[in-house]
Amino acid sequence: MTKPIDLYWSFRSPYCYLSMDRLFKIPNELDVSINTRHVWPGAMRRQGYFNRLHPNYPAYNGIDSLRTAAYLEIPYARPEPDPLVFDQQTREPIADQPYIRRLTRLALAARELGAEHAFLQALMRLIWDGETQGWDSGNHIENRATSVGLDYAELVRLANDTSAAFDAEVDANGQSLEAAGHWGVPCMVFEDEPFFGQDRIDMLIWRIKQSDAQSKRK
Repeated sequence: MTKPIDLYWSFRSPYCYLSMDRLFKIPNELDVSINTRHVWPGAMRRQGYFNRLHPNYPAYNGIDSLRTAAYLEIPYARPEPDPLVFDQQTREPIADQPYIRRLTRLALAARELGAEHAFLQALMRLIWDGETQGWDSGNHIENRATSVGLDYAELVRLANDTSAAFDAEVDANGQSLEAAGHWGVPCMVFEDEPFFGQDRIDMLIWRIKQSDAQSKRK
């Protein structure tokens, strides 16, 4: 019987991007499915998020994400513009988020149209691989949608018409992530056990294989 992995995800996470290919190939090798559960970035879920971080965190995050990309041989650059827009004085996210809400709603619309993971991967590469200047401008997002067989006009219509329900779903996913035992992304939850971070993928696979072996012995 195919077992589900709940994958908590944010378009703003470099580690979601850097783990993407490894995660989405797991169902090709093991009898599991991936249920992608989008959450808003941590700064939107917890007021004062950046003011509470250790002062060394931003610099280390920059070093480590670049190092991880080089180690995995994945094209990578911090996106411009940042998918999350901040008030420069308060360091808090602005109320009207033009990028992260649009991206997340489009991804959920793609799920409804049957192209969830393909479009998700195409969007993440657009934002994070450093090969497209101004990822938010022109026809870049439309071209990624059509590249995976989506009708862009239909995708946008669905994202707009269902925006309230999609936003409520993402809000609920943030709560279920906390209930599952973590707060960050990517977080993979398998049989009620959370595995946080791109460096826990091998351990997740190990646990899936353990579970499969136990099921076969029953």
